[in-house]
Amino acid sequence: MTELLLHSAHYQKLVKDIIPQATRFVWIVTADIKDMYVEAPGGRYEPFLRVLAELIDSSVTIRLIHAKEPGPRFREDFDRFPSLISDNFERVLCPRVHMKTIIVDGKWAYVGSANLTGAGLGPKNEHRRNFEAGILTDDTSIIQTLMDDIDELYLGNRCRQCQRRDVCPDPIQ
Repeated sequence: MTELLLHSAHYQKLVKDIIPQATRFVWIVTADIKDMYVEAPGGRYEPFLRVLAELIDSSVTIRLIHAKEPGPRFREDFDRFPSLISDNFERVLCPRVHMKTIIVDGKWAYVGSANLTGAGLGPKNEHRRNFEAGILTDDTSIIQTLMDDIDELYLGNRCRQCQRRDVCPDPIQ
């Protein structure tokens, strides 16, 4: 199955349906990262980081690769969830990352334009959100190729040849 996600379908399908159902791992690769909020019971909104922390508490590994440091509001939210400082939370900063990819349990892969922000993957109103497009697939060959590529990045195998180390705040290798 391969499905086109447009605009708010990113939030509905990925953030509300697929990511919370993860049982093994969630890998998120994004250029931009902000303090995204999601719907919670009772009509409230809570940080998406709470969803990730709850997954970690249920033994799901989270891998987050992003291009720039998040802002102070994200960091404040991050500090509220001690589970995010554990062996089950892997984070890498790489200023060359521009891809937006999410892999869940090796069963689902998303590739598209949406960043980990309220206007990208979040629940923003149709009149305030970004115009996003992406593909969601369960095609195992595509998923495996993406996972191999993300692993190369995460393990620092691209750092050796990177010609932008002068702008990298935290080289992996």
